[in-house]
Amino acid sequence: MSRVIALIDGEHYAPVVRAALERLASEHEVLAAVFAGGTEKLGEGPSEDIGIPVVRADTVDEALLHAIGSWRPDAVIDLSDEPVVTSADRFRLAGLALRAGVSYSGADFAFTPALLGEATVTPVLAITGTGKRVGKTAVSAHAARTLTADGTRVAVVAMGRGGPEEPELIRGDEVALTTADLLAFARAGAHAASDCYEDAVMSRVATVGCRRCGGGMAGATFFSNVVEGARLADALAKDLLLFEGSGASLPPVPCDGELLVVGASQGPEYVTRYFGPMRLARADAVVITGAEEALARPDATAALVEAVRSCRPGVPICLVTMRPRPIEPVAGARVFYATTAPPALLPVLVAHLESVHGCRVVGASANLSDRAGLRRDLDDAGATYDLLLTELKAAAVDLVAAEGERLGVRTVFADNVPQDVGGAPIEDTIRTVARLAVERGGERGHDGC
Repeated sequence: MSRVIALIDGEHYAPVVRAALERLASEHEVLAAVFAGGTEKLGEGPSEDIGIPVVRADTVDEALLHAIGSWRPDAVIDLSDEPVVTSADRFRLAGLALRAGVSYSGADFAFTPALLGEATVTPVLAITGTGKRVGKTAVSAHAARTLTADGTRVAVVAMGRGGPEEPELIRGDEVALTTADLLAFARAGAHAASDCYEDAVMSRVATVGCRRCGGGMAGATFFSNVVEGARLADALAKDLLLFEGSGASLPPVPCDGELLVVGASQGPEYVTRYFGPMRLARADAVVITGAEEALARPDATAALVEAVRSCRPGVPICLVTMRPRPIEPVAGARVFYATTAPPALLPVLVAHLESVHGCRVVGASANLSDRAGLRRDLDDAGATYDLLLTELKAAAVDLVAAEGERLGVRTVFADNVPQDVGGAPIEDTIRTVARLAVERGGERGHDGC
């Protein structure tokens, strides 16, 4: 029999609440009730004995957290209703419960905490996001390079929608993968532009590639092999493991520190609504990417920053934008450039490549994740280019690099490098959160968090 706490309100008469609790007690051990407010029928709360302790506080959030901390239930069952507890309130309250490892359900909904695998011996820094294409992999790669340069031995565990069937160790710290290598992987059936290959190529660190399918609202996955990948990475005896989320999905392992990556163009609701507050509560720092006018108006970025600060006062916030950095020299070349960046940013990226890296961009496409559109853009460029430059994402290998091989044109991959445009410096923030993760990992020993 599961141990539960009930959420009740003052819009139901006490006899009705008591009858509902009795029905609940036929299936569960009901430990206590949390009073959510409402005065129409109960004034300031139940005035007669309902058979179990009733927890009240200044806010329902405080009352719920107190009750969870005091009774350690398996679940919270919501017997409240509008207007006392709205749908928005329920997401917030469910987030509090899930953070505590407690399920939260009501009349026609249920949220369950993600099942976490065993804790690694090695400390874990998670790099998570509020969606796809917000820059998690770029931030992770930059973190790996920064920490490696400082002498920290790191490995990356990447979970993606195109990862391998079995966790795969890619020794980017020992072997520099070439375009020909990636083409061979693609022809063998691998998604050779998956995040794990990008990390290995761009950061030259050991990387474990994993896969996942399905993403829940609170970050759980329907399926993943990340737990198995964690064991593989743990055996490398590194100082720190960087675990990348996938889309808005979270790594299903205990973590010791977390960087949350948010796209500036997503807007404040990505951190203030639904399970956004829960994601913020997990984070030791927030990185807002794409913080430039081509992608987000300054007032919109400022509103997002204020939303983060209102939910998490004092949390470090980095404002960055991304700029391409070819991993091989491209000076003097006539370049066709392919990217997943929004079309509005394409002229800015082209100007950057020409002014900083000395190439001449004769064609460019923001359709790297749209194979049909990318093919049209390549065809439109004709034979004007003598070098293909592409991010290592989406169709970079099986289309761009394959086209380069067909034409006898060299393909060079471009890293996406975060550049500070405001807030806390990203490299200092990475170092600070990494130190926190290592310290917490040392404190927990082998028992998990």
